[in-house]
Amino acid sequence: MQTEKVRAHIVNWLKDYVTNSRTKGFVVGVSGGVDSAVVSTLCAQTGLPTLCVEMPIHQSQDQVARAQKHIKALKKTHANVTDIQVDLTQVFEQFRSAVPHVKEDSPTLHLSLANTRARFRMSTLYYFAGMHNFLVAGTGNKVEDFGVGFYTKYGDGGVDLSPIADLMKSEVYNLAREMDVIDEIVQAAPTDGLFGDSRSDEDQIGASYDELEWAMKQVEKGKTEEDFEGRDKEVFRIYTSRHKANKHKMVPIPVCEIPLHLK
Repeated sequence: MQTEKVRAHIVNWLKDYVTNSRTKGFVVGVSGGVDSAVVSTLCAQTGLPTLCVEMPIHQSQDQVARAQKHIKALKKTHANVTDIQVDLTQVFEQFRSAVPHVKEDSPTLHLSLANTRARFRMSTLYYFAGMHNFLVAGTGNKVEDFGVGFYTKYGDGGVDLSPIADLMKSEVYNLAREMDVIDEIVQAAPTDGLFGDSRSDEDQIGASYDELEWAMKQVEKGKTEEDFEGRDKEVFRIYTSRHKANKHKMVPIPVCEIPLHLK
């Protein structure tokens, strides 16, 4: 990848989009991960107002520290960057106490509450976007958004534009290094931070991003599960099963079209 040219292309694309949409800037949720660090940096490099928002919900302290260190470094070099922290922990706990109780050890409960965290954050970002006439910049990469669907529908998937959604995770890391994103973020294990513990994306998915990129490319080549064995076969199965299960996130909302003769 021609990293510098890709960086410049995205920055120009972002500026053009703001101009054409008659908005004023960007709001980005910063989590302490590489994707949000890269997106917030790209937005900052447009020279347009960029608001970085931290939204902890029982967040691991190392994630909070990485996010704060990244924002501090970004503000030193970009006068157009501002930041705010909105602690949503109490809101989240009030929600938990308001909904019907189920078994605390239920896997569906933990997943539902994790997705609820992401949706609270989406609402918060759109609050600030509405206040300032900003656009919500998404932080999903190509593998997450169009490969395994590793994001929350109407949560971190609820955005106005996606600057890095055509980049593989490895390419996002290349951009991070090109733009001098802090080492702590580049070296940290990717995590969605939605469960309040140290589990990584790989722990949840069962495969690394490098493996998922490989599987995505094999699918594009028309390969099937029968073409592989061992770990390759397992990774290919993980990718295809998640892609199928999460396809509903990647396609437009289905509309029941009424035949003209019934209207």
